[in-house]
Amino acid sequence: QVQLVESGGGLVQPGGSLRLSCVDSGGTFRTYTVAWFRQIPGKEREFVASITGSSSRTEYADSVKGRFTISRDNAKNTVSLQMNVLKPEDTAYYYCAGFLVVADSRRQDAYKYWGRGTQVTVSS
Repeated sequence: QVQLVESGGGLVQPGGSLRLSCVDSGGTFRTYTVAWFRQIPGKEREFVASITGSSSRTEYADSVKGRFTISRDNAKNTVSLQMNVLKPEDTAYYYCAGFLVVADSRRQDAYKYWGRGTQVTVSS
């Protein structure tokens, strides 16, 4: 059974970096697309980045392109999100999602499995 667990969140100053990790403790991790979404209280969850099972394709939201990098290590059942040059507007709860059921990796309703999330706060 797929179980996604996020880690790596925390408090960082503007301009700093954080690396989030999403581990699948069960399931056929290497076969499915994984994405990161984020949510601010009172707002809809928004797409951040996604990566296919083979790492052949990555996608990014315009707001993070050039600053965030998504990658995966299937041997360790892990997908990472390296976040650089963080801005206060990156502050949100970040969620890992896996296994596309709809062929649109930017849609939150396209994913079958979700982690519980990790908080990222960018503040001086």
